[in-house]
Amino acid sequence: MQHRTARDQFMASADSPLTPEQRGRFKGLAYFNPDFELVFESDLLLAAVADTVRMLTTTGGIDLYLRYASFPFEVQGQPASLTVFKGLETGHLFLPFTDATSGEESYGAARYIDLQPVEGQRYRLDFNLAYNPYCAYNPKWACPIAPPENHLEFAVRAGERQYPYAQHKKP
Repeated sequence: MQHRTARDQFMASADSPLTPEQRGRFKGLAYFNPDFELVFESDLLLAAVADTVRMLTTTGGIDLYLRYASFPFEVQGQPASLTVFKGLETGHLFLPFTDATSGEESYGAARYIDLQPVEGQRYRLDFNLAYNPYCAYNPKWACPIAPPENHLEFAVRAGERQYPYAQHKKP
């Protein structure tokens, strides 16, 4: 809940991606109810070949990332995995994903998760902290679209939902 409060406070500020019109009617972001069954810890499985990936952005550009590792987990007894990318310039670990809610209940191009380091190569993936990129609120922002390898077939009803006053084009 602290994460949500901080995110809402930021989005209400003049530094957020919201337009002045959106900020004028902003009462908080829309969230799914917390689901603690969607919190996982795992060692990252480093990619055998750390190749460069060209990700299309919401404005038609290309961002380059390194395919760095995979994060394996299980949902209701079913194995799943997401690819973790690494920023070429920043070294930041980047995990964009889509799921069965994308484009309806959540933003269609991707939601993002910042992995939380636990120890060594062990990280925590908490879908309750999944957030919409800035382009979900304002089309002036360019955001990477999750690649097909990071599409989950099941619904992830955790984290941020689609923002009702978004001014984006559908990717």
